Amino acid sequence: MSNVQEIPQMVSQLVDLSKQYVRQETIEPAKRLGRAAGMGLLAAVLFAIGAVLLSMATLRTILGVIGDGPIASALGYLIAMGVLIAVIGLLGWRMKRNVE
Repeated sequence: MSNVQEIPQMVSQLVDLSKQYVRQETIEPAKRLGRAAGMGLLAAVLFAIGAVLLSMATLRTILGVIGDGPIASALGYLIAMGVLIAVIGLLGWRMKRNVE
């Protein structure tokens, strides 16, 4: 059995072990999770910027091929929108297929 004089030392060891355990099992994984979430958010923002730039490039290419004029311009916008919707649909179809 323990001595009465050893009880404060045992309590301080228990507190230290508890602090280490909490740090090891909660704080460190939370930091890693936050870092991964930040990288995921950054990737999403970069993909969105890339999608906007690619759609603008597609529109400009289509407008360059079709020519000038109000009807040609409207047709170019409609074609670019159709291409963008088709790409979004294809990505959604592939993502849904991979989930199942």
